[in-house]
Amino acid sequence: MNVVILMGRMTRDPELKYTSGGKAYANFTLAVQKTKDEAEFIDCIVWEKTAETIAEYFRKGRKILVQGRLNVSSYEQNGEKRKSTKVVVNSFEFVENSGNGNNGSGYQQNQPYNGNSGSSSNKPVHNDTYENDDDMEDDEEFPF
Repeated sequence: MNVVILMGRMTRDPELKYTSGGKAYANFTLAVQKTKDEAEFIDCIVWEKTAETIAEYFRKGRKILVQGRLNVSSYEQNGEKRKSTKVVVNSFEFVENSGNGNNGSGYQQNQPYNGNSGSSSNKPVHNDTYENDDDMEDDEEFPF
């Protein structure tokens, strides 16, 4: 079983892009607290409506909970074989207020967003299996 659940803070604003076929996707990195003074930096990718929603409502420093699966891919760069590991996000939850008394999105705080704006189901609707391994930028140290 390949299931990942992470809670962390965005290290930068999500980058919303579109494939040549018009499918939306967003890349972002989460700083997930490992110990009091250490963090792991986890690259994530999300697709379609969920990508558009995350890109609209989340910014650097904002806390998010994501659920998805690990995707490990291999590629060659300058004659060297390399591996890339990302979390392919299927669903997410708002974890904290944006500072204005509500999360500003119309979705209830701490309720999972599964790609359907009118749905309150806890089951993820998206089971995205798309893979796009753009090179990710190195992230700066992220303070908690």
